[in-house]
Amino acid sequence: MSMKSVQKLHPVMFAGTGSDVGKSVIVTGFCRIFLQDGHHPAPFKAQNMSLNSFATPDGMEIGRAQAVQAEAAGIPCHTDMNPLLLKPTSDQSSQVVLNGKPIGSQTAREYFRKEGRDVLRQEVHNAFDRLEKQYNPIVLEGAGSVSEINLRELDLVNLPMAIHARADVILVADIDRGGVFASVYGSILLMTEEERKHTKGILINKFRGDVSIFESGVKMLEELCKIPVLGVIPYFRDIHIEEEDSLTLQTKNSQATHGKINIVVILLRHLSNFTDFHILERDPRVHLYYSNDAKDIAQADIILIPGSKNTISDLCELRRNGVAQNIVSAYEKGTTVMGICGGYQMLGREVCDPHQIEGQIERFAGLCLLPITTEIQSEKVTRQVQFTFLDSKDLCNGYEIHMGKTVPIHGIEYNSLNTLTDGTNDGFYLNHKCFGTYIHGILDNSAFIDFLLRSHTTELADKPFDYKAYKEEQYNKLADHIRSHVNMNLLYEILTK
Repeated sequence: MSMKSVQKLHPVMFAGTGSDVGKSVIVTGFCRIFLQDGHHPAPFKAQNMSLNSFATPDGMEIGRAQAVQAEAAGIPCHTDMNPLLLKPTSDQSSQVVLNGKPIGSQTAREYFRKEGRDVLRQEVHNAFDRLEKQYNPIVLEGAGSVSEINLRELDLVNLPMAIHARADVILVADIDRGGVFASVYGSILLMTEEERKHTKGILINKFRGDVSIFESGVKMLEELCKIPVLGVIPYFRDIHIEEEDSLTLQTKNSQATHGKINIVVILLRHLSNFTDFHILERDPRVHLYYSNDAKDIAQADIILIPGSKNTISDLCELRRNGVAQNIVSAYEKGTTVMGICGGYQMLGREVCDPHQIEGQIERFAGLCLLPITTEIQSEKVTRQVQFTFLDSKDLCNGYEIHMGKTVPIHGIEYNSLNTLTDGTNDGFYLNHKCFGTYIHGILDNSAFIDFLLRSHTTELADKPFDYKAYKEEQYNKLADHIRSHVNMNLLYEILTK
């Protein structure tokens, strides 16, 4: 173990010149690097906006990205790692989750106002302060661009947070989208003098081609900005880390493939927790794609209806665009249909919202494939669970995040899909071609995947796919990739000065 491994490090923030520059994956990689080097790191993002969330061990809700980063750091996730989570419910409003619990919904205009801002700022500062007492270093992630100067007074997550944390800021830029010189130099020029003092390095991300070609560009950036470039990280395709948001889902191949089990995930407008399907994308028996096109649905062997942040709104859209009928028709022709969380609710006779939590529609017909009815409730269920399914003895893991209660319609016997270790039941099993569950992460269990695929293949793998070992391998590959293209000695020098 080197001297670096026993030295206390400054907090470090990876802030971006814009959205989708790769900050989340960079933070994940450095969490694993610091762990490998003998430190005890933890991730932190003061405010996250995402429909991908996760249940902590104590039943609270945080952004999925911070749960992944905590996993890379080798520690359990906690709400202090993401004290403020915004979950969009429409184009203009979001549910606000503070310290793991929802506190209501706000429009962007309501959220981005000075009144009450100090309360939220104090909450995220307190979360950071608690985290810093337990871990070192804290690896902070910024949000979007550091240069939204019109929101500077209201910013809780970027440079004002770095100043409170006394963090060294590394500016991350995406060279793949072009304009890297302007984005880096412009971001630094738009900083206040105090913000610039905290900015200690630049990382160029997603470089395609021969990195040596950009050596002159590195020198130019350093001369312009008076800040060292710590590395140029090449674009990669062979390392699989969960993505932060669903912007790229539509680009995932939506054509059925011969010789594999074709699985389509219905592309909902308010699709949440698409990480439920991450392992299926890696399964060599499966071709998984996202679509709401009738032809793609008809060609699938299995249809998965995912979670939704607004079940009734997405159900209305499925009725309007004909996808609902496409799903029912496919089921009648022998396609397997499975719903998870909001998708499970949609499979029933109706979804009721008497308290108008999701909107003004109080009752809407479901796909009528399962004899169940759902009522949306104000109380959110958030917990990690262990369970077995049907007659299987395999103990599985997952988590629940939902605001509805689902029961069989009057006169129908409850045939649950899952039995939780606390003795309660979950989901509904109609037959081997139609079932649903509230449990996110159910497809992270190889035993359940084998059950899902069984009727579509006679050649199940003898050895189950070890997803935990696979993820560990990806975190280590990511750490190796970043190490080999970053001046780690200079970074450690910055973090110990």
